[in-house]
Amino acid sequence: MSQPVSPENIAAALTELWSPRVIAEVDDVYIKVAKIQGSLAWHRHDNEDELFWVLKGQMKIELEDRTIVLNEGEMFVVPKGVLHNPIAEEECQLMLIERKSTQHTGNVLTDKTRSLDEQLRPL
Repeated sequence: MSQPVSPENIAAALTELWSPRVIAEVDDVYIKVAKIQGSLAWHRHDNEDELFWVLKGQMKIELEDRTIVLNEGEMFVVPKGVLHNPIAEEECQLMLIERKSTQHTGNVLTDKTRSLDEQLRPL
């Protein structure tokens, strides 16, 4: 990346739901943005933590023992191996910080699963 970018502006311009896009990389980590609404899928990432940071709106992350509510400007790290399901009742824009090895829907494949190649497409 040779120019400053605005994660908020990039996320707002996305037209697909549940289709994260890589906007930067730092060492072994991708910085992604996504626009979400509805439910993704119960899944886990056995070897990677996953950081969710809400840029606009509100989302929930269902865990086996509780539900985390994230409002605009808040973030939460789902530890590796923890079963979780992201949900947004209304459209929500978020930033994700994940290791490059993190699969979109972890150990589960659904019609919403996006490959790394899809996430790396030019904006």
